[in-house]
Amino acid sequence: MALHPDLILRNGRIATLDATGTIVQALAVHGGRIVARGRDDEIATLAGPGTRVVDLAGRTAIPGIVDSHCHPDSYAARLARWHDVGPAAVDGREALLKTIAAACRDLPADGWFAGYRFNDHKSGGFPTREELDAAAGGRRVFILRTDGHLGVANSAAFQACGISDNAEDPPFGRFDRHPATNRFTGLLRETATHIFLSEIHAGDTEQQIAGGLQKVFADWNRYGITSVYNSLAGARSIRAYQLMEAAGGMTMRVGIIVSGRDEGLVESYIAAGIRSGFGSDWVRVIGVEWCPDCSTSGRTAAYYEPYVGRKIEGEPDNNCGMLLYEGEDLKRRAIQAHGAGLQVMIEGLGDRGIDFALDAIEAALEAHPMPDHRMRVEHCCYVTPPILERIKRLGVVDSSATGFMYDLGEGYIANRGQAAMRWMWPHRSLIDAGIPAPGHSDAMVCQANPFVAIWSMVNRKSDSGGDLDIREAITVDEALRAYTILGAWSGREETIKGSLEVGKLADIAVLDRDPYTIPPDELRDLRVDMTFVGGALCHGG
Repeated sequence: MALHPDLILRNGRIATLDATGTIVQALAVHGGRIVARGRDDEIATLAGPGTRVVDLAGRTAIPGIVDSHCHPDSYAARLARWHDVGPAAVDGREALLKTIAAACRDLPADGWFAGYRFNDHKSGGFPTREELDAAAGGRRVFILRTDGHLGVANSAAFQACGISDNAEDPPFGRFDRHPATNRFTGLLRETATHIFLSEIHAGDTEQQIAGGLQKVFADWNRYGITSVYNSLAGARSIRAYQLMEAAGGMTMRVGIIVSGRDEGLVESYIAAGIRSGFGSDWVRVIGVEWCPDCSTSGRTAAYYEPYVGRKIEGEPDNNCGMLLYEGEDLKRRAIQAHGAGLQVMIEGLGDRGIDFALDAIEAALEAHPMPDHRMRVEHCCYVTPPILERIKRLGVVDSSATGFMYDLGEGYIANRGQAAMRWMWPHRSLIDAGIPAPGHSDAMVCQANPFVAIWSMVNRKSDSGGDLDIREAITVDEALRAYTILGAWSGREETIKGSLEVGKLADIAVLDRDPYTIPPDELRDLRVDMTFVGGALCHGG
């Protein structure tokens, strides 16, 4: 009996993003994989009675987006009970306080108001502890900054977490204090923030996370995203993904980046002999990750030179940021994981933070030399020429937080100065040096939409027009590759996804216009008309 394709896409401009940049009119899919591609007349002969034929009507199709570092699990966990207080939802400081007051009136006496996506640069600065106390009416309030590294809490929240007025700062964290009174301002940095997050998320279950993930993935499919690498995935999230795979019907492929924050979790993978690549085409272990560096827009990431611009109340003088691990401890962790066959990923944003991450990676390579190791520095923002040369020498992947360019670019300019933009996310220099630099959103630190980041990569501007230095601009094709084939390559999945080639998974995004021919300033307005995962339509029609 003859076998026929399940699906044919025809009459399109299909940018395969293979090594030679092949453009085809049509492709055929069987069993979730691409089985043929070419001209319309060639592919039409393969159709059978059960083949679904989709006319692209001249539209451009690209490989499904691979977002190689994001946080769908934490977003999913917050959907049900948290409040979005980002600039698009709450316009300014007074509006934020009114939102808190209205919500708190309906809460029980021991209830929490938890907000996320707050951006002090765009919403009038951080509210004070006293302002939150006045708005909350005795309820507990915690607001997480959009970067996930800072938060602000009121007095009731401090009490609920057992933090007295004379409490010492936690290791690798800080409770900011007013310089005149020495009282808590309410602002929390790094591990101090985690105390409040742990309290609020204590009751989360894998079933709740799985339910939220279904909504997140349906939303992100609208942007042509077909694969995500879940950064800092904890034990509950990993169990949630297994529940989802067992139930069937997933619309997103998930790469697990095991969290080094979840104490003992990485060690359990090492003890069990689980290596990178373990899993299926739907849920696969990509690697392990530690987060020693922090937030540039939140003025905590580690740099050699102090921050510039307006200080946050209670911020230390000559602030050069902070690191969240001892160097020898991080080296030991990286050596163990790398030696056990787990791909190592370490966050570094500022130049001092990137060097700190590279120190650990270099120690791992000295202990266990390995060609093509693909160890990654996550976010990897301020890549000065000496750091660029070090990355190249070590063969490290620059896992670039391109989403920051659009949503947080203004904060970077304000906190580091215009001159520093010359080496912030320097994709032109990275490509010219032969350094692989996949792009990612870090959603929901930034929005999941890849096309706003691609707009910034090509135009070198932030969302409000901030100058990110045009000398590091790249082409549309280079930007698309950073979100497709390079994303897949960074997780050792380039043989099955990231380009539209025979034998690869049929993960495809159909765009409403051609990114190669529209004016560059229109790239952020691109829309996805259809998204296919394994040849199954999961968005549009």
